[in-house]
Amino acid sequence: MKKLSRSYLTLIYLFFYIPIIVLMIYSFNNAQYSLVWHGFSLRWYQTLLQDNDLWISVWHSLLLGITAATLAMGIGGLAAISLYRYRFFGRNLLYGLVFILILSPEIVMGISLLILFSLLNVPLGFWALLFAHTTFCVPFVVVTVYSRIVSFDEYIFEAARDLGAKDSVIFARIILPLLWPGLLAGWLLSFTLSLDDVITSYFVAGPDYEILPLKIYSMVRLGVKPEINALCSITFGFTLLLVVISQLVLRKKP
Repeated sequence: MKKLSRSYLTLIYLFFYIPIIVLMIYSFNNAQYSLVWHGFSLRWYQTLLQDNDLWISVWHSLLLGITAATLAMGIGGLAAISLYRYRFFGRNLLYGLVFILILSPEIVMGISLLILFSLLNVPLGFWALLFAHTTFCVPFVVVTVYSRIVSFDEYIFEAARDLGAKDSVIFARIILPLLWPGLLAGWLLSFTLSLDDVITSYFVAGPDYEILPLKIYSMVRLGVKPEINALCSITFGFTLLLVVISQLVLRKKP
């Protein structure tokens, strides 16, 4: 039974990672369009480093992702704390609406935000993208942080009140130190979601602010070039680095 379980797990992981491995291998292929191996080469990484328009898109995506993830972490963290600590009318409804936002199709989110920006005369570009990315990242932060905060011992807060601590002191000295792993996880999740979003961004990006996912999408429509393989390999390596850093930061000390 153990061998069967291990074989099944191995097949699942191979299904997930073989396409990524193939992509990374072909990023070193000395051929532009052929799938036949023509020898090892770093020419596509050199071409990638010389593509200024592409690096502008990378900078736009990093700026957008960091800003949206930070805003979503703040808003979602406060929302999760409020849902946990306070009892008010419609609390369960609000918590259920968070999951509806997570499950709703991205195209619905993109079209609805486009209509909203059109009604409010908000120009499409950085600010529209920032608002859109923060909007779809907040529910994920709420769920992540809430799942962390429900594991707290409620008597900690009661003991703090008995000792005369105000809500601001409880928040700053008890909740935040205990909650920071959940906040960090929510930030990393939001950053990843923002960095690879295509559908919602397609509706609200505008012509003057191009981000990396839309840039890759426009390049792929003309054929998958090894330059794109090189870019995707670097992006995957960067994502893997973030995962390793998060695991090192969040692991429990002996």
